[in-house]
Amino acid sequence: MGVNVRQPAPKLLVVGGGGREHAICWRLRQDRPHAEIFCAPGNAGTADVARTLDIGAADIDDLVSWARSERPDLVVVGPEDPLIGGLVDELQAIGVPAFGPTGRAAAIEGSKAYSSALVTRLGVPAPDHATFDNVDDALAYVEDEPDGVVVKADGPALGKGVIVCDTPEEADAAVRRMMVEGAFGASGARVVVQELLQGPELSVLALSDGTTFRTIGVARDYKRIGDGDRGPNTGGVGSYTPVPDASAELVARVEREIIAPVLAGMRAEGRPYVGLLYAGLILTAEGPKVIEFNCRMGDPETQVVLPVLQGDFVDLIDAAGSGRLDRTSTCPPTQAAVAVVLTSEGYPGPSASGHPIDGLDAVDSGLVFHAGTERRDGAVRTAGGRVLAAVGLGDDLGEARDEAYALAASIRFRGAGYRSDIAADALGMAVAS
Repeated sequence: MGVNVRQPAPKLLVVGGGGREHAICWRLRQDRPHAEIFCAPGNAGTADVARTLDIGAADIDDLVSWARSERPDLVVVGPEDPLIGGLVDELQAIGVPAFGPTGRAAAIEGSKAYSSALVTRLGVPAPDHATFDNVDDALAYVEDEPDGVVVKADGPALGKGVIVCDTPEEADAAVRRMMVEGAFGASGARVVVQELLQGPELSVLALSDGTTFRTIGVARDYKRIGDGDRGPNTGGVGSYTPVPDASAELVARVEREIIAPVLAGMRAEGRPYVGLLYAGLILTAEGPKVIEFNCRMGDPETQVVLPVLQGDFVDLIDAAGSGRLDRTSTCPPTQAAVAVVLTSEGYPGPSASGHPIDGLDAVDSGLVFHAGTERRDGAVRTAGGRVLAAVGLGDDLGEARDEAYALAASIRFRGAGYRSDIAADALGMAVAS
């Protein structure tokens, strides 16, 4: 990539409009205070640290046209859809440096069937699985799985194409919802059925230059909407770092047994991975097993990882893009961070938007990253299911958690909700089940 990111006022573009992208814009502003930062399409929060562009994250032609005209020094692509759609390829073709994997490499998230076949071929620890294009075959398979399964849409589905099923009846309904009812469109025409693993989840975020990688964050997120991990899956409603049960030895094992062989395998098959690789894991009794890969930074993991990341994030991105990660090193964070996501009533199902948000002007500590917000009629309003992430920082998880919940409680909008047990497990607190 070879980005000249040390010039006095580099021009940077962040693609996306969610909480992850607000956190990225915020961190770029911390590391490059004088930079000219743009965000497409952005939200009410990114507008405080970047100039908003009226271009959708999936509008690849318009993004490329803007980049051809404006010649940014770096484009950071946040969401999966433009990565899977080849935005990085298009930008590289016109000589614009872009951070993120190419379309072929982004298939590690774009196709659950591909990623499942990859880990099987490489012998990477993962749950047993089977892939189906035929609904009758899928239904016959889940009928014989009494211990529960996870049914996944093969293609991207905004983090919602995963259904955890405890019984064959639930699995039958999940398969029909995807393959017959078309709940996730073409993404659900093929499904992957995985063994349901038991154990805590862990997210490991690693920067890769195609050959070398550096782990930049380890976090735990919460996908179920309700306390005690009840209710349907969401795109993520809370997260924290550091994770007490993710020892240095455990992370080294993940790097050795999962991340390194996957990156080497992709390089060997002609799709080197340059960008941020997210490994979603279950810590089982047999050791860590990978249940998913994402081709981008997690959301809401990014909201806790970037505020405590040591060093210069822009320099790390530059090193990854130009094949120089072997000359860099990373240090564990010295602070803890906890994110509590405020959601609209009804999420992850249909939810109302347009409600004014009160309390943002009174925020004087912690961080509030916007996700589903917009500024309209002189007010910041809700504009999605996941609305805001209240992020508390502290010397330890207890301090960070207290600040995050105090922050969440100070923000109000009609139908607002959030889990009350984020990071409770790490602190030994009782959690409803």
